[in-house]
Amino acid sequence: MASQSTDADGLAHENAKQNVVAVDADDTERGLVNRLEAHTGDGIRHRAFTALVFDRDDNILLAQRAPSKRLWGTYWDGTVASHPVQGQSQEEATRERLEDELGVTPDQYEDLRLTDRFEYKRYFENAGVEHEVCAVLKLTLVDTTLEPDEEEVAGLMWVPYERLYSHPEWYRQLRLCPWFEIAMRRDVA
Repeated sequence: MASQSTDADGLAHENAKQNVVAVDADDTERGLVNRLEAHTGDGIRHRAFTALVFDRDDNILLAQRAPSKRLWGTYWDGTVASHPVQGQSQEEATRERLEDELGVTPDQYEDLRLTDRFEYKRYFENAGVEHEVCAVLKLTLVDTTLEPDEEEVAGLMWVPYERLYSHPEWYRQLRLCPWFEIAMRRDVA
């Protein structure tokens, strides 16, 4: 069935080969849904996460999503974001994405912690929708050596977090991902 899922152009899409965990508003699992179907039409609420990576000077690492991304390509994100697979914790999923997208291994960071969770729904042009219960995780890099995967990440930038949080208008030219803007606005330690 997944191979029958198509994108807005009627073509089979890579995301059609994957499932995400459907959830209710309280993040209680409701089964698996096709990832592409969860992100099209009105969307299907599903579990997601965003991980905010800091250095020891309280700068946040922003990652620009690759242009090939179906939703929010070239937008800037709070480092990594994705969907945990069924049975995977948010922390495990974060570790996996950090390594896959940035080449960051667990010995390079400390204090990985879940700090918040929120639901949101945002449409992106005519390409799709995000309807997610998004966990926010934070961590501190002690070794800032990075090896970004160009298929995932188009650019990286360290930004003073307090300045970004207090004056996001200074960064509007960056076009921030909606889930990152929400996470930053809520900013629960």
